[in-house]
Amino acid sequence: MLDLAIIGGGPAGLSAGLYATRGGLKNVVMFEQGEPGGQITGSSEIENYPGQKNPGESGFDFMSTWWAQCSHFGLEHKWGTVEQITQNPDKTFSIKLVGGEISQAKAVIVCTGSVPRRAGFEGENKYFGRGVSTCATCDGFFYKNKEVAVLGGGDTAIEEAIYLANICSKVYLIHRREGFRAAPVTLEKARNNEKIEFITSATIKEAYGDNSGLNGLKLNTPNGERDLVVPGVFTFVGLDVRNEILKQDDGKFLCDMTDGGQVKVDLKMNTNVAGLFAAGDLRQDAPKQVVSAAADGAVAALSALSYIESLH
Repeated sequence: MLDLAIIGGGPAGLSAGLYATRGGLKNVVMFEQGEPGGQITGSSEIENYPGQKNPGESGFDFMSTWWAQCSHFGLEHKWGTVEQITQNPDKTFSIKLVGGEISQAKAVIVCTGSVPRRAGFEGENKYFGRGVSTCATCDGFFYKNKEVAVLGGGDTAIEEAIYLANICSKVYLIHRREGFRAAPVTLEKARNNEKIEFITSATIKEAYGDNSGLNGLKLNTPNGERDLVVPGVFTFVGLDVRNEILKQDDGKFLCDMTDGGQVKVDLKMNTNVAGLFAAGDLRQDAPKQVVSAAADGAVAALSALSYIESLH
């Protein structure tokens, strides 16, 4: 039986693994279906992590050194997709993987993070992956020297618009309001970029195209409908937490959740189920920042250490 199972390999999961193993736990496994790093590896630029050696580097480069450090004290990486977490009659936990394999653990830290939210306009799903994207660093190169659109008004949308302006001939930044949630310094950088055109108080009515992919967007603007002929649009309209593995066979969740689907935790990342902890984007009121997720992971690991010691 595992002392601790960590579900998710982003900043929260990696940090949890580092603190748990360095704290003395010998049998700690991090379940992650791919390479460790998390969603932040798709970010084009990080410049707000304290102590960062190279501000402005990509999320992929930033996270590339984490696994070597976090695994130094014995953290193991189990490649696989977790399907469900349940609690056993003896208060231990079962981690069921896709394919049927089941692992047992005394405690679990869930760090499954979040995924980009769909914007909901007509044609979005039809052209997703064929002109509609949620990752500028993944797909921006395909639109080199072409015009593209970005949808959103937060830090991610503005940062990715700036990134795309280095690749594309023009970037149309579409936002449903006049005001923006992005940091003023980031917004000013975008406004000073001559390749970025702001289209505010506007929404995407429809994405249209053909068998080859996206051809353009129909916008609703204060001046009426506008046709934007672009082969690509990048949407950054928020995140949905990945809480599916906590859902039980009866449709209820293993632990208490908020109305928005986040896990309820206290300041020590405890859920209402003893031995079950949540960290990072998944937990309630998460700021959705790398530094916060890493801190959550550390706190959760320290709490897990105390919990497991109490069992002896």
